[in-house]
Amino acid sequence: MTVRIIEKNEDNIYISDLIKNVKKSRKIDDSGAIFTFEGIVRGNEEGKKVDKLILTTPDKEKTTKDIENIVEDVKLKYGVFEISVVHYIGEFYTGDSLFLVVVLGSHRDESYGALKDTIERVKFDVEFKKEEISNEGVKTILAGG
Repeated sequence: MTVRIIEKNEDNIYISDLIKNVKKSRKIDDSGAIFTFEGIVRGNEEGKKVDKLILTTPDKEKTTKDIENIVEDVKLKYGVFEISVVHYIGEFYTGDSLFLVVVLGSHRDESYGALKDTIERVKFDVEFKKEEISNEGVKTILAGG
């Protein structure tokens, strides 16, 4: 399991890195599915032009622990073998990667369910703050937005 909160430009981890890592799992022989998600910055949002997004969290260690707990819970719920999550914080522009998730499981149904559940729970249950700077000003979005 990889769970990391990374300041933009501190380290670059890509979906391909996470895939390579989960393929090293001792459960690879029992696996039949890898599902991935890469969340990126959208440049157009509700009719406005987004110039940049600033993403922060008040406590990186707590946020990491919260995501680790979600990952462990989702692994048990769906019976998947590995889940890796990387969430970037900092200042971002259109097309920049913000959020990476990779799930390794025995079958597609539970692997896809685990992917979706992980994405939604991190989005809604973890304390992130987004400041969306657009042609209409600044909009602050807290967890769940």
